[in-house]
Amino acid sequence: MIEIVDNRPAVPHYKTKKAAEGKKAVDLVLNHFQLFGKGKKATLTFGGPICCASGIGASAAQVVALARAVQQTLPEKFGNLTDDQINAAGYEGEKGYHGTPSGIDNTAATFGGLLKFQRTDGDPIFEKKVIRQPIRIVYASTGITSSTTEVVGDVRAKKEADPAWFDDLLTKYCTVATKGEKALEDGNIVELGQLLNENHKLLQDLTVSCTELDVLVKAARAAGAIGAKMSGTGRGGLMLALTPTEESQNVVAEALAKIAPQVWKTSFQ
Repeated sequence: MIEIVDNRPAVPHYKTKKAAEGKKAVDLVLNHFQLFGKGKKATLTFGGPICCASGIGASAAQVVALARAVQQTLPEKFGNLTDDQINAAGYEGEKGYHGTPSGIDNTAATFGGLLKFQRTDGDPIFEKKVIRQPIRIVYASTGITSSTTEVVGDVRAKKEADPAWFDDLLTKYCTVATKGEKALEDGNIVELGQLLNENHKLLQDLTVSCTELDVLVKAARAAGAIGAKMSGTGRGGLMLALTPTEESQNVVAEALAKIAPQVWKTSFQ
């Protein structure tokens, strides 16, 4: 019997709506390591500063943290696990939340930093990227917890119903991603901001945005963000805004805080 104590901060209703998915995710990680068979008991406590919200990667952080806890708690058996093996366990756990995960979230949670990630029929391709200047981001939450499994299933159904429509969107999406990578490498954050805007339009066309996300995106741009888009699953969850300076980051965060239940500032380099 596994008891889960979840002390992580979270947007309203996240933990209750995600409880069944989270229990399945934990079981998948433990089963991956062949731990806690019939008759065994354990209490797992999750904590930390990351606020659980759709689109922020909280599920990946949870299952990767669990894999590392197994490594540290049972060093005689799992002490020599590589990051690749931790990542593989995290991927198994993500199936509990996402059904068929892309692998990008658990990879980011395992290796950290700015990553380029490409899913393939075999092992995914990813590499760490180096950027020329800090990237300042403002996140804002809609306060809505969405189900990745449900949204992905709906998009899959739309793809099967109209493959030509989906292929056209995918081609445009790949073009934006390629340009975005170059903009990051060149340090051209103005171009990057424009590409974020283009990306959001494509996600609207894919029907995974929602009114609440669109309102926050427009407010961020009006407050001075050079680009803004939804993040993660969509139909709730988060949006992000790109801000060129610390001053503009503060202004955008203050504007979004007036209409969003949760707002966070962060940066990476």
